Amino acid sequence: MAASLLTAERVSLHNIPRVRDIVTMAKLLAFMGAKVEVDSFPAADYSIEAQAITHAEAPYELVKTMRASILTLGPTLARLGIARVSLPGGCAIGARPVDLHLSALEKMGAEIATTHGYIEARARRGRLHGARIRFDKITVTGTENVLMAAALADGETILENAAREPEIGDLIELLRKMGAKISGDGTAELKIEGVQRLGGANHTVIPDRIEAGTFLVAGAITGGDLTVTNCDPEHLRATIALLQKAGAIVETTGPNCLRVRAPRKLAAADVTTEEYPGFATDMQAQYMALATQTNGASTIDEKIFENRFLHASEMMRMGANISIDGHRAIVRGPAALSGTTVQASDLRASAGLVLAGLVASGETIVERVYHIDRGYERIVEKLKALGAVIARVHSQTQ
Repeated sequence: MAASLLTAERVSLHNIPRVRDIVTMAKLLAFMGAKVEVDSFPAADYSIEAQAITHAEAPYELVKTMRASILTLGPTLARLGIARVSLPGGCAIGARPVDLHLSALEKMGAEIATTHGYIEARARRGRLHGARIRFDKITVTGTENVLMAAALADGETILENAAREPEIGDLIELLRKMGAKISGDGTAELKIEGVQRLGGANHTVIPDRIEAGTFLVAGAITGGDLTVTNCDPEHLRATIALLQKAGAIVETTGPNCLRVRAPRKLAAADVTTEEYPGFATDMQAQYMALATQTNGASTIDEKIFENRFLHASEMMRMGANISIDGHRAIVRGPAALSGTTVQASDLRASAGLVLAGLVASGETIVERVYHIDRGYERIVEKLKALGAVIARVHSQTQ
């Protein structure tokens, strides 16, 4: 959606999840001057046409709940030569600084200042230029921001230690359809030859691997037999491998289908979160819920974010046996979880608590469910269709 700011022509996107963050992004693009059209609401198809960017700014009021707002920085700066973006908000899982984004854009000729909670950027010569950039640490949004900015920059940009997540490849595919010249897909080094202008495109977004992985864990934690359709098994290799290590049977039953079956008692399995193609940090809370039901001790090393065990204390209130030592959690199971009222601290924590609630005795009430609405489309209806006894008590808006 942010890439649509790179062109005055229409960008049509399909297979868009009907989640809160998409609505927030649509409002942001409309504020900036883009024409955002949908056939119905909530929508799976978006048509975005940014003939003119009338506000080169992403204000705090629109972006405070969503870190992805930082992705308007690169394309706006590349197209207009100026941009003003609020420092991002989002989930309380760690600092997640944007300094890697900013230092990269400075190498491309941007003058950047951070004042009053806003990033203010200006291209020194009115237009960015290519550069050789090496990220000190792999960053997904940083890679995406530089990719978009470099697509319209003068000359060649070489991006080293780039993220390799499937979402990066999907963005590259869209940018190519718009006329960008990019090579190195799926590797840690990307080469972008800037062009003078980009055009419109029609693109279908890849399936959400984290949503698919969450439902695979739901099948495993309940000892069920569940088929996940419209997913990409290739993108889920690390999750599949961990579930199989724990004793679940995961099979590819079609080009876009995965079936999970699991015994009631699974085996403990250790895991370390890593950048793709490793085990995703966005699946860590869900796996922690599963680990409470396995036989033995599972060690979870969180290597991506420094503050991503907030859900552990809530699971412990449900009866989980979890000990935390810095970036490491040790989960001993099986634990007889019991339902209680818990609070979601972030998007994936909320999913982990729902999964724990599926196997806890009695009633579990998850508060602050606006987090889960940011990243899961109709999760209550989907789980209910699978046999879960789950209901939304009332709607929360903030």
